[in-house]
Amino acid sequence: MKKYLLGLVLVIGVVVAYGVWWQINRDPAAPSLSTVSLALDWTPNTNHTGIYVADKMGWYKDAGINLKLLPYSSSVTPDQLVSSGKADVGISSTEGIVADAGAGSPVVSIGAIVAHNTSVLAVRQDSGITSPKQLDAKTYGGFGAVYETPEISSMIKQAGGNGDFKNVTLDVDPVEALKSKRVDFVWVFSGWEVIQAQREGLQLTTFPITKYGVPDYSTPDFITSSQTIKNKQAAIRAFIQATARGYEYARTHPGQSAQILIDSVPAGTFPDPGLVQQSQAYLSAHYQDTGKPWGVQTGASWHNYPQFMLDHQAVIEASGKPVNKLNFDSLYTNQFLE
Repeated sequence: MKKYLLGLVLVIGVVVAYGVWWQINRDPAAPSLSTVSLALDWTPNTNHTGIYVADKMGWYKDAGINLKLLPYSSSVTPDQLVSSGKADVGISSTEGIVADAGAGSPVVSIGAIVAHNTSVLAVRQDSGITSPKQLDAKTYGGFGAVYETPEISSMIKQAGGNGDFKNVTLDVDPVEALKSKRVDFVWVFSGWEVIQAQREGLQLTTFPITKYGVPDYSTPDFITSSQTIKNKQAAIRAFIQATARGYEYARTHPGQSAQILIDSVPAGTFPDPGLVQQSQAYLSAHYQDTGKPWGVQTGASWHNYPQFMLDHQAVIEASGKPVNKLNFDSLYTNQFLE
């Protein structure tokens, strides 16, 4: 018993001694870490580079953030995870954010990843289609969002067509759908799928969304919920400012940032590393306008485009009826950006 008690005293002594040592030697400036969960909108790509850069550089930890990345899921959207409180932050599109508000599941954009809309409608170059007008009666391969048909229809009408086409939801990569001639046209990003197609030997003809009557807007965006802003304001501010550092670095170091992205994900994620490098070179120049800080959103972007959607009955409430009015200023905030 004496030996047992002596051993117990020694153990307690060691624990107490370590506690005293830690209190004396710990860095008083080191912040306690707050966990922030982030839901990705797709598998890792160059829209996400700033996140991986900030994580690699240790800027999240410097800001007191323990970042928890939630993998992309085809069964639930980041918008749904954020609005339900299952994710603190997510990545969404401006189109989706406006649709969320109309459906009664609002989220708030807290930072624009890309300052302007870089998306396009794309067709095979050998299709002979040279104008959206010729998309009448063609088959569109989309992703099942409520705003796709009215927005594309308005583009076709703007070009002189009737705006009538067949809409099917894809279960394959849009470039693959075009290569196999499963569909006639798709809606893709210039900074990824267009480059992907070129590298795979598929020549495309593209029609920029904003060239045919659709107001320009920033997209994709970081989103959170009003409840998370209320409950975790300091953590969200720290997260978005550390993230801004990552994207600012990616703006000026495209090659290094692309390599960080490649090295940060499981092997095999990018079968063509050259696509990542080429895409990053494109996006680094488009993350934000020259001379302006990354992430800042404009009132014009968040008023003109949502109004366009309302005008074209592209915002649908939960009951299925078109929405006539939205509070545009509630859709976004710059409060967390320096």
